[in-house]
Amino acid sequence: MRIDKYLWCTRYYKTRNIATQACKKGAVKIQQETVKPSREIYPGDKISLRKDQVHYSLEVLEIPNSRVGAKLLDLYRVDTTPPEALEQLEMLHYSQDSYRKKGTGRPTKKDRRDLDDFIDADEL
Repeated sequence: MRIDKYLWCTRYYKTRNIATQACKKGAVKIQQETVKPSREIYPGDKISLRKDQVHYSLEVLEIPNSRVGAKLLDLYRVDTTPPEALEQLEMLHYSQDSYRKKGTGRPTKKDRRDLDDFIDADEL
């Protein structure tokens, strides 16, 4: 199976096209080697990929026939991502939420003035 199709089947990417683009940009590696989207994978291959500022690492156990449900993922791969990387992703989500809530639009003049006051107070 192609690496882009495998990453789509195991739900690392939402679409196969996004998985293909990630391979072309060099975000996907097999045995520490950057690969093209058409690279074939086999059981036992170690894959590392960078997505959302996190380095994921996994090992292929089996090749799925088609896209797999979330509950069945552990039959096809072993996730060896260090827990620190996942904590970093969680902290990234918290930091984004604390700044501005989603859907509030562009920052206003008041927001800018508050930020300027905060920076000026920090310099004193």
